[in-house]
Amino acid sequence: MPSHQQLMQIIGIQTEIAKLGLDLGGVMQYIVEQTLGLIDANGAAIELAEDGDMVYRAAAGIAGPQLGLHLKINASLSGLSVISGETLNCTDSETDPRVDREACRKVGLRSMIVMPLKHKGVTVGVLKAMSAEPNKFQQRDMMLLGMLSEVVAAAMYFSAKYDSDDLFYKATHDGMTGLANRALFMDRLKNVVAHSHRECQPSGVLMIDMDGLKQINDVYGHRVGDAVLVEFSQRVKAGTRSTDTVARLGGDEFGVILTPIEDVESIDAAVRRIDEEIRRPFFFEDQPYQLEASIGAAVTPVDGSESDRLLEVADKRMYATKRRRKQPAS
Repeated sequence: MPSHQQLMQIIGIQTEIAKLGLDLGGVMQYIVEQTLGLIDANGAAIELAEDGDMVYRAAAGIAGPQLGLHLKINASLSGLSVISGETLNCTDSETDPRVDREACRKVGLRSMIVMPLKHKGVTVGVLKAMSAEPNKFQQRDMMLLGMLSEVVAAAMYFSAKYDSDDLFYKATHDGMTGLANRALFMDRLKNVVAHSHRECQPSGVLMIDMDGLKQINDVYGHRVGDAVLVEFSQRVKAGTRSTDTVARLGGDEFGVILTPIEDVESIDAAVRRIDEEIRRPFFFEDQPYQLEASIGAAVTPVDGSESDRLLEVADKRMYATKRRRKQPAS
């Protein structure tokens, strides 16, 4: 049976999830992070079933670098758990014929528990705990992971329920782009900053200003400007992860909350990824348009431990980038 301390940890996790509210990406990431200490796992992931694949949508520990990894549903232990709806235990990935052995070696795991996540009676994904050692997990660990899976499933239910509510969606999302609006962005930023402070884990924020929108509106009209703006927003979204929050803060101004991150270098990589995505050629009605953006970044706790301070730092760096671009080449 789980110890008293472990049961208290479960209660604490449930309380923290209540604070995260409807931020499903934040809930999933928090769960995998807590799994590590709860059952002494080396890694953890939440995989969702998407178009015939199992996709790492939240990951921590040794699984962290594999965020976004795809496994075939019909050729992995995760897929088998989704298909059967059963909890599965692998004692050694080197001898278990059910696993994707190449993926296991890539992650660095030797044993794992795979727990199905059920939403409205349908298994839509799994919570997976991993160890670099064979024969790591016991029946008690499976019971604890089962408690966490129920918490995730409940969060998925309420997130889906309220996200599909038209009034809630309109109140929290930008009508033109479908991105989160300023209110939802600020709410999630405060939660992420508070969580980062409690867990001593860095997170980042980006301020992004779309360059040249006014000129496009002036020369080609607002119909073209709106099309360019929507395309720009989709590209910013495409350059981020499912655990990140992308928002249109107003006009041609966007914000991104990056969580989790490993270090400052992770922020730089995210900026490069988004910038490359934005700069790809774009044609609207056979007319080419150059999409560009000025991006500023801040990371907690290095640049501050308050959301307003982080936004201020990121905003100043964004405008510094914009000024450098406008300076003539020497």
